[in-house]
Amino acid sequence: MPDFSIGVDLGGTNLRIAAVNSEGQLLEKVTLGTKVALGRDHVINEMCDSIRHLSGKYRASGTFLGAGIGVPGIIDMQTGMLRKSANLPGWADYPVRAEIEQRLGARVILENDANVAALGEKWMGAAREVPNMAIVTLGTGIGGGIVLDGKIWHGMHGMAGEFGHVTVEPGGHPCGCGNRGCAEQYASATAVVRMTREAIASGEAPELAKASGSDAEFSAKSIYNLTIQGNEDARRIFRRFGRYLGILLADVINVLNLDMYVIGGGVSSAWDAFAPTMFEEIRERSLVYAATAPADPLGKEDAEGASAQVDSRTARKTIITRALLGSDAGLFGAARTPLMAP
Repeated sequence: MPDFSIGVDLGGTNLRIAAVNSEGQLLEKVTLGTKVALGRDHVINEMCDSIRHLSGKYRASGTFLGAGIGVPGIIDMQTGMLRKSANLPGWADYPVRAEIEQRLGARVILENDANVAALGEKWMGAAREVPNMAIVTLGTGIGGGIVLDGKIWHGMHGMAGEFGHVTVEPGGHPCGCGNRGCAEQYASATAVVRMTREAIASGEAPELAKASGSDAEFSAKSIYNLTIQGNEDARRIFRRFGRYLGILLADVINVLNLDMYVIGGGVSSAWDAFAPTMFEEIRERSLVYAATAPADPLGKEDAEGASAQVDSRTARKTIITRALLGSDAGLFGAARTPLMAP
């Protein structure tokens, strides 16, 4: 019987826990609200209760190897200390790993949430057949993770893969990190809404101005829906989004020269709206991609995600494709960490 582990996706809104066996089969998944207002102990106690429940339930099927926990923020990998997390207020400099291990009496591995998403796509998702890959997650901001030879690349301080803070517009929009012109200020859900509001305020997007007046939420998703309906102003916003994402990816490709780059996160569902411009920008700006891109000269194969199938035609090509696991990527990746631990 295969061994199993527990993967945890600890977000600022949702707490998701899953039992996954060593063959990559998801045995069971539990979703709870992350009640951060009730304090760290409450959240960790709820998490540990669910881990105990799932690990006890499946012990008859195999050996429980521990829990992997994906957390949004900066982690000290040696001590398991969460140094900073924008989505978990009050958790700064908190020994998350030690607190959970004490409650469970089992091995716990703490990881950045984007890193475990990368590992999940490497293990059971789009990058199964390649040794080296990176993920770029497009959500409220931009996250990233790098996997080399099947293992997460942390860098010196565990901060590798901060793709969202690569400068794509020198002197551009201010970022919360203190820089200006960071990628996540131009290629994230927040950026879509901001660029739309700026276009409306300038008088350059009359169609969007009309649509925004009847939409109380007016989110990135609603703006994408307008592109589907043929709204040219909305399409222009996503072409701009694709251009900046292409600039980011061209830089990353030139530096890393990996087998595959996976685009995930909620905004990746707008692929058809931004991918054509993204690929145009990458082909123009990346020497490495120009030399190793899939054969289709129009980028149609890339933009449709067909190049995710790594075969004899694309084995030595630079592949850019969408994530396959969706929001479960982090769960699979977190569960994978105890299975890989010595």
